[in-house]
Formats: sequence, structure tokens, C-alpha cells
Amino acid sequence: MDRLFSRDHVWLLSEQNGEFILGISEFAQQQLGDIVFVDLPSVADQVTAQQSCLVVESVKSASDVISPISGHISAINEQLIDSPELINESPYQEGWIIRINGDSSAVLEGNMSEDEYNKFLETGSN
Repeated sequence: MDRLFSRDHVWLLSEQNGEFILGISEFAQQQLGDIVFVDLPSVADQVTAQQSCLVVESVKSASDVISPISGHISAINEQLIDSPELINESPYQEGWIIRINGDSSAVLEGNMSEDEYNKFLETGSN
């Protein structure tokens, strides 16, 4: 499975071990501006689909990151503690935020392929 995107500008990438990597999209980081802090959850915390799982703070505002799936956090990107700007610099690689051991059956529901997401952005539905 390729990267999937939610209407909340969050991406998910499925790993072979059944975990999902979560981050925010290029569009989201551009809208936020310079990210200065990430309020990371703890490993083993539960996340619920369509609920806030963490907060990203920029020079402009603080924004909740809405999880597209339910599960528990298996890892956090500890580099973001000292270098939150990695989300701006590399939102799809070094700027990943958390890993979730989640319900894979619900992943396709409501999430979009990259092409669908780009069309979603083009229509101004953001």
C-alpha cells in the first residue's frame, strides 16, 4: 500500500510489520509555517480514529493532529523533540511523527491515495 492521506492532511504509510507511520502532509506543514514544537504522546498511548493524537505548534498557531485510525502508539520520532523543523524540511521522510499499531481494516475507509488527495487540494476542499 502506498501512502494514504486523510481530509485532515495527515498521511499514513503501512509497514510490513503491520504498523503505520503517521505524519502531516506537505500542504499541512506549508499552511502551519515554521514548526517550533511537537507535543508528542507517549509510547503505548491509545489513539482513536478521528480524535486528536498530538499537537503541532508553529510560529502561527497550534494544531491538533487527527488520527485517521485507532490503535496504540508503538514509537515516536524522538528527533522531533530537539528538531521539530524536520516536519517542515522532510514531512514524508525524517519528519514522520508517530508509529501506530492499528486496525488495518479501517485504513482504507475515508482515506485517499496521493492522486485523490492532490485532487482534493485542487478543489479547495481543505
